[in-house]
Amino acid sequence: MSTKVLTLVGSLRAGSVNRQLAETAVLAAGDDVEIAIFDGIGHIPFYNEDIDVEGSVPEAAADLRAAAASSDAILLVCPEYNGTMPAVLKNAIDWLSRPFGTSAISGTPAAVIGSAFGQFGGVWAHDDARKSLGIAGARVVEDARLSIGGSVTRFAEIHPKDDDEIMGQLRDIISTLAEETAPSAA
Repeated sequence: MSTKVLTLVGSLRAGSVNRQLAETAVLAAGDDVEIAIFDGIGHIPFYNEDIDVEGSVPEAAADLRAAAASSDAILLVCPEYNGTMPAVLKNAIDWLSRPFGTSAISGTPAAVIGSAFGQFGGVWAHDDARKSLGIAGARVVEDARLSIGGSVTRFAEIHPKDDDEIMGQLRDIISTLAEETAPSAA
């Protein structure tokens, strides 16, 4: 039985380094891990309790909740925008945390990785994302983290999949995340 990891990418730009990092995670996963990148994050309306009622939940939000419910773990691939996480990731977490008491990610192991232009690789954004995930009910795996600085320079001429160090780090993170889905880890 394979571990299913739902991956949410915080950059909507098709050629973003963080999108490439998510694609690299798919390649780095072992045979026992299935990583699915959720492509509809940009279509989810901002969370509004008025539209979060049975029979009226927007299709994109319902699709996100269904994807999370059928996954064993969550992987956020997070750039840093103005010192914090992108609004699309925060919005996705908000939709996953509701309705109150029925979070689609309650108890789900979650990890945050990503890259940013600055030397610290988005650490502030990643910290905010971990905090938000934890408050939403996810079980944040603190040992599964990766913040890659200088993305514009580091990946100017290569894809992250061609960086042996990044591939190794991603294998470790995915393995750690998968181990957290085992019944004894919960």
